Amino acid sequence: MRYFRNSFFVTVGGLALGAFLGWEATGTVSGMLSTTFIVAVLAVLEVSLSFDNAVVNATVLRQMDPVWRRRFITWGIAIAVFGMRIVFPLAIVAIIAGISPIAAVVMAAMDPDEYSRILTSAHVSVSAFGGGFLAMVGLRHFFDIEKDVHWIGVIERPLTKMGRIQAIELGLVMLILYGVSLYLPEHEKVHFLIAGMLGLVTYIAVDGISALLDAESGAEEVAVRSGPAAFLYLEVLDASFSFDGVIGAFALSNNLFIIAIGLGIGAMFVRSLTIMLVEQGTLTEYRYLEHGAFWAIIALGVIMFLKTVMHVPEMVTGLIGAGFIVWAFWSSVRYNRRHPPEEEAPVRNVADG
Repeated sequence: MRYFRNSFFVTVGGLALGAFLGWEATGTVSGMLSTTFIVAVLAVLEVSLSFDNAVVNATVLRQMDPVWRRRFITWGIAIAVFGMRIVFPLAIVAIIAGISPIAAVVMAAMDPDEYSRILTSAHVSVSAFGGGFLAMVGLRHFFDIEKDVHWIGVIERPLTKMGRIQAIELGLVMLILYGVSLYLPEHEKVHFLIAGMLGLVTYIAVDGISALLDAESGAEEVAVRSGPAAFLYLEVLDASFSFDGVIGAFALSNNLFIIAIGLGIGAMFVRSLTIMLVEQGTLTEYRYLEHGAFWAIIALGVIMFLKTVMHVPEMVTGLIGAGFIVWAFWSSVRYNRRHPPEEEAPVRNVADG
């Protein structure tokens, strides 16, 4: 439990702050309890949506040198909590409404209903961007021709072979974007396609910059992957994961500060989980856990696309992601039982003949 000690402290502080805001807003015990409950639900929702994010983070972090690993765990998480949960929504509202960032903060505090309306009006573009990026991340993993461990073999083996086709994942995501756009109203199609293409371009740019930094740092082996490259990749990945949670949180509350507290608590638990997975070597011990995380990423990307044309409850999104993780974990346990590690043979003493 030592990995989650700080997360529990943040949880207590966050719930207390939520209770204070609830009391200030309503002046009643019921209002205070209601706000505290919303903060708790948002925290649980964030963890359920980002569990696969923690597994992928751990996959990349174990390839980084200790210096950059510590930098991401400190600076990177701070950017994720404050940048994506607070600054990002304010930036969207400021851009759409054509107002200054300060005015957006004032609107969030004084007119939360209007702030919520403006932010949620951008859900089509936000979902297209995040869905495009996440779909590329997940598909790139399964189209990797060097991938030799397969979980759902009947699907993963053919995907690995198809990976010989250059940029196949890019073409597949573009087809999905076009197919979904056919079901959108005319005035939303262009915004959806542009945002989706920007998500693809962002992935290509991040991947290209990562390759360049890896080459300049001499990081030819996976085990010595460039710190700056991995840091950049993880930040954009976390941002894409956060899109869905930030927008969906407004279904529970239109108060930016309540949402930031709840999602911030959840982000701290994801940070703790990431550290535990890296230091305990969990991904090495459970061989299919990483596969489950990438399937969950693909599922989340597809769900973000679908949310532009239909309502998908946040609980369903979280359960699908968690389902892949649990299934992969159980498959790993079964594999370990069937293939126990071989015990080293005792070394005979030469004197014994």
